[in-house]
This record gives sequence, structure tokens and C-alpha cells, in this order.
Amino acid sequence: MKVLFLFVLVMMTSCVMQDENKFYMPAEWEPHDAIWLGWEDDQLQYRPAVVKIIKALKAHVKIKIAVSDDSLMRVAKKYLQEEGIDPSQLQFYNTDGAGYWIRDFGATFLVNGKGQIAVAGFGWNRYGYPGWLEIRYDNNRDSISKYLMKHEVKMKLTDGVDSLMAVVEGASTLRTDVKHEGGATEVNGKGTLILCEATVFQRNPGRSKEELESEFKRVLGVTNIIWMKKGLADDPLHFFRRISNNYVGGGTGGHTDEFVRFANANTILLAWIEESEKDLNPVNQMNYDRMNENFKILAEARDQDGQAFAIVKVPLPDLIVKEVTAKENIDGGDWDGPLLKPSYFPAKESPTEGDTLLRVPAASYLNYLVTNRVVLLPTYTAVGSSAEKENEVKRIFQEQFPEREIVFIDAMPQNWQGGGIHCSTQQQPARK
Repeated sequence: MKVLFLFVLVMMTSCVMQDENKFYMPAEWEPHDAIWLGWEDDQLQYRPAVVKIIKALKAHVKIKIAVSDDSLMRVAKKYLQEEGIDPSQLQFYNTDGAGYWIRDFGATFLVNGKGQIAVAGFGWNRYGYPGWLEIRYDNNRDSISKYLMKHEVKMKLTDGVDSLMAVVEGASTLRTDVKHEGGATEVNGKGTLILCEATVFQRNPGRSKEELESEFKRVLGVTNIIWMKKGLADDPLHFFRRISNNYVGGGTGGHTDEFVRFANANTILLAWIEESEKDLNPVNQMNYDRMNENFKILAEARDQDGQAFAIVKVPLPDLIVKEVTAKENIDGGDWDGPLLKPSYFPAKESPTEGDTLLRVPAASYLNYLVTNRVVLLPTYTAVGSSAEKENEVKRIFQEQFPEREIVFIDAMPQNWQGGGIHCSTQQQPARK
């Protein structure tokens, strides 16, 4: 009997030690050591929101900023100083290949029970750029090769940013050849991961769901995966796309941080269009259909322990549109101007010269960041969305995050380029 007891004790101790060694991705609402940002010099329109993000965060968490060279670091420090932010209170890192959207290409941090951190080293292919080029150039191999070669060096440099961040933090890297972005990764910290088929399979053509699931489980330390079908219609794959009729836009092709998020381990927030709004425009109709399909999947889904989820429907802002005119003979490549080149589109989606297009941003309240004692939410009332709807969103978030301050930030320039507050940031979890 004594021998049996000792054997059981040894086995239990061994299991605990194995669990302590295992790395996993913690939930976003768990404590953070830092929030990382990226900086680009040719995206001046992002800067006002970045300033607001830093000012809202700096009292609660360390701010780390990745820049691609020393010259750009000096530019960033000078600008922030002029905006009333002491750059000496921030940490800057010269990170070759870094750009703005750090969540997507930067380190996805992991932790274990021994107080160590690691990084899930996914591959980076510029939001499924090879597949997008096949659409963009109708499978013309010469054009595809030309543009792949044009971006090859930058893509490789950006693919290494997560490893450089790992080196800075003294973290190991769990490398995988799966192509994936941080904005498409939603976990509850207990073993469940939400993915979107539209992005995962587009980034990884020819790979089976079973093969991909095995890799996600290995590098993120999850045991349970829930698959959504499609993301928001106003987050189509790359720029520029015809969404429906004359509604056009661009984005990631279905990142989860636009439409489905965990509020806690057992509660899921889902972007929502009410039935009364679905016939207001074709984009609403598409989002109504897609989110209802995703709702059915979530209603039948179970967590890592076999339990059902509570699902909270979060209103999408009223559709924001900007009228632009299709005109080919224009100078430069200003995608935010009143004119838009038909040649920016795939041939099958290209508008006719002189067409009036309705450009829409990737706008969603679910592109938020939760960190120590604060939640940063986008605001849309200044661009015409309902104040009543935004008050309802605030009520939902106060209910879900009662111990945190809710701070609204205008990130419309980021939305017009297919991203938002969450895409602009990356949390570094506190060591256990």
C-alpha cells in the first residue's frame, strides 16, 4: 500500500511539473507587463490615435515601441515629446522589419507556470499576399511573381520581428510554419481558441483543418478550437474590393478581433446587426447573415470543459460611408482622397470610370484593447453613428469589465485602412 501511495504521489508530481513547463497563451484580461506599439513614418494619419492610446495606457502599464531604425526612433520621440508625452517614460526598440500593425506580425506571447515567457512564432505572408495576388491579377503568373519579388525582402524582415521581440524579452520561440496573424487569434486562457476559416485557410492553402489544428494546439497550448465561418463584410481581403453593389473597402479578410471576442473564459462578445437594420444597406444584410451563422456555431459550441458559453451581442456602429469617384488618371496613390483608381481593384471587381463608389471602413466596437485597469474602445458618434447605440456598447463593456475604466478613442484613420485599436497594440503578459 505504501509503495502504491508513493507511486501515485510521484505520478501526480510529474504531471504538475509537466503542466508548469507547458506554455500557453493567456487571456487578454489577465495582468500585463507591457503593451507594445509599432511606428511607421509614412502613416501620419495614425499618430493622433497613437498619442491618445499612449496617454490612456501609460499610468497602467509599460509602453514599448518597436521602430525599424534609429532615425525613425528619433522621429517618434520628437513627435511624442511635442504631444506632451515624455519619451523617457517609454521603452523604444530598434526592430528591423517592424511596421505599424504590431499585433499581426509581432510576438504572440505565451506563459507557463514557472514564471517564464515564450513566443508563438507564426509565419508571416502579409495577410495572405500570394493568394491575394492570384485574385488581383487573375492568376497571371508573371504579375504574381513580379509583385511577390517586390515585397519579398520586407516580408522576410517582418517575419522575423516576433523573434527579435522574443530576444529582447529573453523568451524562447515556439516556431511553426503556419501563416497567421495576431488579430485572428482569440483565446480564453483556459484552453479554447476561436479561429475564422476565411483567414486561416486563405493564408494556408492546401493544408487540412486537422493539420492546422494540431499546430495551433501545439504552439498556443490550447485543447479546444471553435471555427467561425466568415468575418465582417466590411473587412474584405486586401485593398480594394467590391463588397456589394458600389460599396467598396479593404481589410484582412476576416480577423476575429473585428467580430468575436472573449469577455471572460465563459462569455463571448459577437458583433451584431439587428433585424430592423439589415435592410438599410447591402453591407448590413451581409453582416446580418454572417453573424447569425456564427451565432448558431457559438450556441452549439462548448468550452474546454464541455460547458456552453454565454453569448453577448454587441451592436455594430451605423454604417459609415465616404463617397469617392472612380478615376484612373490621377496623380499619386492617395487611397483616402475623393478619387479612386479602377486599376486598384481586381479586374472582375473594377468600377467604370466616373462611377460613384461608397467606401466603407472596417469599423467595429470589438476592435478594443483590454489591459490593466482600463479598456480602450473605438468611438463612432463623431462620424454619425448613433449615440444611443454607443451608450449601449458602453453599458455592455461596463458590465463585462466592471473593475476597469472605459476609455473611448477615435481611431477612424486606422479603420479606413482595415484595422483599429486592437490591431495597433500587442500585450505582453505578466509572468506567472
